[in-house]
Amino acid sequence: MTDDELVQAFETATLAGDAFPHEAHVRVAWYYLTRYPMLTALTRFRTALQRFATAQGQPGRYHETITVAYMLIVADRLADSRDLAWPAFAARHADLLVRKPSALARFYSDALIASDRAREVFVMPDRDGF
Repeated sequence: MTDDELVQAFETATLAGDAFPHEAHVRVAWYYLTRYPMLTALTRFRTALQRFATAQGQPGRYHETITVAYMLIVADRLADSRDLAWPAFAARHADLLVRKPSALARFYSDALIASDRAREVFVMPDRDGF
């Protein structure tokens, strides 16, 4: 599936839930961040992700802190990788594609990420890696 096809299916919530694993989340974040300024990319991704979760019958799965933090990390990684296509970006930053332990584990404790507050609003990291 091309980048454009993935994002189109994601935005229209026609993509099957099992066709949108963690790696696809990161790929869509990369897609938005390579095409739009950070705040526009974040807004588009949040809106589409919430719509997608609702369409899958799981609106409570959306997690604000994970979404924002991953977008920030991908944006940071693009500083030296903006010219790379998705396969090359993914290979260079393979740690972003690992679900557990996630790239956020360096910055966030499990307890904080699991909190209702972190799910509802963006919270700053509680680990020294920040």
